[in-house]
Amino acid sequence: MDRRKSLKTIALGTVSTGLILDACKLADKKENDNKVVAKDNNANENTGINRMKEEKEHYKEVTSYTFFTPEEMATIAALADIIIPKDDVSGSATDAKVPDFIEFIVKDMPEHQVPMRGGLRWLNLECFHRYNNAFQDCTKQQQIEIVDQIAYPKKAKPEMKQGVSFFNLMRNLTASGFYTSEIGVKDIGYIGNQPNQWNGVPADVLKQYNIAYTPKELQECVSFS
Repeated sequence: MDRRKSLKTIALGTVSTGLILDACKLADKKENDNKVVAKDNNANENTGINRMKEEKEHYKEVTSYTFFTPEEMATIAALADIIIPKDDVSGSATDAKVPDFIEFIVKDMPEHQVPMRGGLRWLNLECFHRYNNAFQDCTKQQQIEIVDQIAYPKKAKPEMKQGVSFFNLMRNLTASGFYTSEIGVKDIGYIGNQPNQWNGVPADVLKQYNIAYTPKELQECVSFS
């Protein structure tokens, strides 16, 4: 199975709209003379984002503190790059700053805090039991061994249930963060709305209904060089 194609399906099909919208950020901060640039009084800078006062206050609160410890962030980064590694198409999850995205999301959506922190704790305890090391200090082979046992719910053993639940959340957040980043959007191949030109109704359709364009219509409306 192509892992990237599967993750694209997760990101585009099962992740809530709110989560995706929260993740979206401006990729281009160039000023446009015809665009009104909002002044963010809280940050004293032109952000280009026209937020309501309540939204500004919420954003300032969410970004004013750190939730994960450095050790937890290191584990999140290692897991994220296992889920979406760098390949010949695009960069890895950490290249797309997925750990930062997850840090933001768990503060913006506090219901993820206990599952994420508890899952990270479970993972490290399991690794200490098996390899006498925290996950981040295990070898790549050991990391893959433990991930393989929690990444496939239908194949996982009953005693790995907590790890499976954690990894499902971690995988969904990783896919959400990656495929709403500039790197991820390019990986999908999405180019947005593009201008095109319409050359009129095809000749065979016109003939079928026994109608035709007038010379004026052909010259002014449906004729392109």
